[in-house]
This record gives sequence, C-alpha cells and structure tokens, in this order.
Amino acid sequence: MKAPYKREYKQSSSRGKDYIIRCDGCGRKVPRFKTFVAYRGFRLDPELERMIGRKNIHTFQQKMHYCPKCAKNMGIVQPGKLGKRRRGY
Repeated sequence: MKAPYKREYKQSSSRGKDYIIRCDGCGRKVPRFKTFVAYRGFRLDPELERMIGRKNIHTFQQKMHYCPKCAKNMGIVQPGKLGKRRRGY
C-alpha cells in the first residue's frame, strides 16, 4: 500500500529557524516542520446533520502534532523506503 504523501522534511536554509512544538504523543520537543498533523475530534453522520441542522450542532476538531517516532507507532505515517527494505514488506 502506497502512502498519499512523501516522508520528507522541507526545511530550507533560507527559511531560518523553525519554532519548536511539543509532541502530543510523548512530549518530545520537535521542530514544527518535522511534525505530522492528525485531527482528533467529533463528527456526525451527514444524514443526521441535515436532519437536525448544522447551526444547532457544535462539532469540534483538535489539531494534534506528532513527532516522527509517535506518528510511525500510531500508524499516522508509513515507514520510508529504508524501513520497507529492512522489514521486507
């Protein structure tokens, strides 16, 4: 199965220093460009939303930042090319 994205970090020397974010999984300090974003929250069925009305429902979504290690363990990101070769996928 192929991931819909490439696991690469797009930090360039022209951008300067990126700010540090705490990983929501383990608490490790990681530069923002290395984190993987996942959304956690509450969603309703579209049919139910139409019946009740969107103005009467409050749904929330929380943006979570994970370091590469936590993202790999939680299944947010798939192992890179080197990891696939080592494990024999």
